[in-house]
Amino acid sequence: MNDGTRSPTLRIRIVFGAHEMIGPGKADLLERIDRCGSIAAAGREMGMSYKRAWELVGTLNAMFRVPLVESTRGGPGGGGAVVTEAGREVLALYRAFVARAAEAGDEQLAALTERLRDIPEGK
Repeated sequence: MNDGTRSPTLRIRIVFGAHEMIGPGKADLLERIDRCGSIAAAGREMGMSYKRAWELVGTLNAMFRVPLVESTRGGPGGGGAVVTEAGREVLALYRAFVARAAEAGDEQLAALTERLRDIPEGK
């Protein structure tokens, strides 16, 4: 997200097939599931419906050889979810790819930023 300083940010989506991709949204969801221990709570933090969060987890789990997220059903103690070791590896690989792409393109991003039109504050 841009903070108003007009510093470019990369939002990279890696597409493996027609319905197989990982990008910033799925990566953020994985990070939040890992922190919250819940798919529902992670989705809420992102302003995402419970159903949408579950769909994205289902897509991620179907894409890879082993599940990235494992969940337990609710009950008296409530359910939960954990990001598996494979999920942490996929997340780390994605984040590393984005960081390296940003580093590799730093010169070009700076040149593009220099060419942006000046926009007065408040407009």
